[in-house]
Amino acid sequence: MLAYILRRILLMIPTLFGIMLISFTIVQFAPGGPVERIIAQLQGQSASATSRISGGSGDVSGGGHVGAEASAYRGAQGLDPQFIKQLEAQFGFDKPAPERFAKMLWDYTRFDFGKSYFRDASVLELIREKLPVSITLGLWMTILSYAISIPLGIRKAVHDGSPFDVWTSAIVIIGYAIPGFLFAILLIVLFAGGSFWQIFPLRGLTSENWSQLSLGGKALDYIWHITLPIVAMALGAFATSTLLTKNSFLDEIRKQYVLTARMKGLSERQVLYGHVFRNAMLIVIAGFPGAFIHSFFAGALLIETIFSLDGLGFLSFESIVNRDYPVVFANLYIFSLIGLVVNLISDLTYTWIDPRIDFETREA
Repeated sequence: MLAYILRRILLMIPTLFGIMLISFTIVQFAPGGPVERIIAQLQGQSASATSRISGGSGDVSGGGHVGAEASAYRGAQGLDPQFIKQLEAQFGFDKPAPERFAKMLWDYTRFDFGKSYFRDASVLELIREKLPVSITLGLWMTILSYAISIPLGIRKAVHDGSPFDVWTSAIVIIGYAIPGFLFAILLIVLFAGGSFWQIFPLRGLTSENWSQLSLGGKALDYIWHITLPIVAMALGAFATSTLLTKNSFLDEIRKQYVLTARMKGLSERQVLYGHVFRNAMLIVIAGFPGAFIHSFFAGALLIETIFSLDGLGFLSFESIVNRDYPVVFANLYIFSLIGLVVNLISDLTYTWIDPRIDFETREA
């Protein structure tokens, strides 16, 4: 097993390299860039990240031809070419792309992500500032969805075809069909001062007087604020996990070893939790890493925006729009690394639940 873990860890290196290389290459051809943003601000124009370089085919991340004339950038006419060169040097775009990529990789191996282009803070400080919001959303959403969907999926499998299975399936399908952001808006309308009741707050993780509250008051205030965002995020994941759990248990219940266990006189509870559970839960566990990473990052973007929660999802989106490349690449690197590590942990969990699984023997 140690040899398998070591091989997986070593495999992370080329995987991370490939992810960063592809992303870095794509950025070189993306429209707009930090230099164009600065120029637009100086000219009093829109600093949209979608502004394009006039004339076409340069390295639009600002790292194109060294010593480019001011006219190479949209809106730069009339500006001193030396000033443009200084901007390129400020963002590190005066160096060739391969050299910049190599330096970025070297810095990232030491978890040195540099400073944001447009915020007076280091990238790590920004991530540390936004991390509590994303951890709150991702962790509690995953716990809530799995805590509900696994028992519900098991009961639906045991009572397959019953009225309970039918009406709960209808609810699950409706929940799966409704986008999380749309359900979030519905919750706001109903419970956050929309057209009906004002029970829950509309923004933030805590109240303004949070520091003055007692420990119990802080806990209640925290739960009060996260209820609507967590419920909105858990809707789609809850539906998916429920159907996955039900189908997995149904598949195991129909196998021969279950019939044999029943013929030996074991109770349904002993059969279900002593034999079926371990095998059926493998596929559910396999989906956990992807569900967690999705909820931790991409899945939280719209929810963070709707409920004014300033987390990593919103930070990454804003950085992409503003072409704040240090923040963009740092988030990509960190989440890719987390995803690879969580996938390894998932495989190790397989062997903990079912010792018959030996990845090292299968690879050999």
